[in-house]
Amino acid sequence: MAKVAIVVLANTESHEGLGRVVNALVTAKEFKEHHDELRLIFDGAGTQGLASVAQPDSKAHALFEEIREAITGACSYCAVAFGVREALRENGIPLLDEYAHHPSLRTLISEGFQVLTF
Repeated sequence: MAKVAIVVLANTESHEGLGRVVNALVTAKEFKEHHDELRLIFDGAGTQGLASVAQPDSKAHALFEEIREAITGACSYCAVAFGVREALRENGIPLLDEYAHHPSLRTLISEGFQVLTF
């Protein structure tokens, strides 16, 4: 069984950014289907990307719903900085603040997770 942490740093405002977010969700879906140990984390502008795909009118919303339970959370600091804290809370997304109000990538690595970034 693989141990993978997917960190999404892209938002969906550009075609390229949307592609990165969707690719991260598809990758998460593949690991989830194989019952691998998975952490899906949204950081930086990725907090905006997450808020966007959580909206029912998003082209990627169905995919978001398929992997929703695999989402570990979003960076607490960045959710505030990018103005999406309340939108994430309304969608039940945990806010992560293990290290200086950010998710701890060091902890993931020390626990043996391979970290993929999108």
